[in-house]
Amino acid sequence: MAAPLTIAIDGPAAAGKGTLARRLAAHFNLPYLDTGLLYRAVGRRVLDHGGDPADPAQAAQAARALTPADLTRDDLRTPAADRAASEVAGQAAVRAALLDFQRQFARTQGAVLDGRDIGTVVLPDATAKLFVTASLAARAERRWRERGAVLGALAQVMADLAARDAEDAARTIAPLRPAADAVTLDTTTLDAEAAFQAALALVAAAIGARASPS
Repeated sequence: MAAPLTIAIDGPAAAGKGTLARRLAAHFNLPYLDTGLLYRAVGRRVLDHGGDPADPAQAAQAARALTPADLTRDDLRTPAADRAASEVAGQAAVRAALLDFQRQFARTQGAVLDGRDIGTVVLPDATAKLFVTASLAARAERRWRERGAVLGALAQVMADLAARDAEDAARTIAPLRPAADAVTLDTTTLDAEAAFQAALALVAAAIGARASPS
């Protein structure tokens, strides 16, 4: 029996990977998981208890206590949640606690997952792997247009994204980088529809390559 279709989408914040992942999931009738919400929810739980997201024991305890309801909170897209997510995401105990959840999500009927280590760690055997990126300036403008009232001035949004990029790339546990067999999709000059069509073509090619006899 053929393995279920799994699509791994990685990349930095505000590159458009979440939008692409949701559209690909709808196109292929697959479940979708925004794995970044897992880390945001863990960080938020730590903050709720007055703790420090950088503390490994507190972060691991929050990860083990995570429930589906935590992913529906309306305060997971704030600057505080951004910082907390980055802090907990680099901790081995947190990632271990969430790894089985992510893999089980995709195991039975396939899925589309987006994050920062899906193709490298979570689903290394995914049918298709995309690394979605864009220039820092383009990503900052998108994030600012989407949530400017919450995040502040465009210059601050750009600085925050640059800092997050550096943290994600430098961490020793599952750093942000393309999987060796991922295809990079730069969305800097693409609108949402053009990016989706490009991603769809890349996924279709990967599915075709898997189906072809070696």
